[in-house]
Amino acid sequence: MSQAQQAEPDAFVATCPSRLLLVRLAEKWTMLSIVALESGPLRFGDLKRKVEGVSQKMLTQTLRNLEQDKLLTRKVYDEMPLRVEYELTALGKDLLPLIRQVKLWCEAHFDEIVAQ
Repeated sequence: MSQAQQAEPDAFVATCPSRLLLVRLAEKWTMLSIVALESGPLRFGDLKRKVEGVSQKMLTQTLRNLEQDKLLTRKVYDEMPLRVEYELTALGKDLLPLIRQVKLWCEAHFDEIVAQ
């Protein structure tokens, strides 16, 4: 049975499009960028300060990918200086609780995991 004929997506199937989203979510800065936007829209510089260690290039790429995946929107304001804000879409907000829980779990169990 081909992927198109499958009733349900199955990320274990190599050709399943849902696998692409799993790969995107596993990228280094994706989850932190999503959680950083949980309190509302942020400008690029505010996001970069909140997600310490991310380079401008990587944050730009991450935000573009999330916008392409419809998890956030990029709104440009016609002002001088130019103002751009990023905000989670309804789809991104739906995903947020799951990612926040993964972040909290990592913070809570960090010592156990790195202990030798």
